[in-house]
Amino acid sequence: MNPRIESLEKMLGGPRDSALLRFSLGNEYLKDGDSAKAANCFQNAVDRDNQYSAAWKALGKALLDSGDHTGALAAYERGITVAEAKGDIQAAKEMKVFARRLRSALGETTEKT
Repeated sequence: MNPRIESLEKMLGGPRDSALLRFSLGNEYLKDGDSAKAANCFQNAVDRDNQYSAAWKALGKALLDSGDHTGALAAYERGITVAEAKGDIQAAKEMKVFARRLRSALGETTEKT
């Protein structure tokens, strides 16, 4: 197992467990090619802090990589709302592009964002 993942997993459930820890662990799982575990970590991150726009973007990517296109689109749409509310314009722009591509791939014709 990746030593970075091992180190981060040891902190789960402890006093340092946070949205950032879950986000960091999710990124390590993505690097390792385990998009399903990554998605679970990112979901935990947004469950802990639903205003974490970077985690919403990463959740969308992990879900897309794991084949859950509908879930990815929902994550991006939620992330766009969060990012725009926080003034995180770059993240919102990126997620809009990803969402538009997904809608096109899914055959949706209406733009929601």
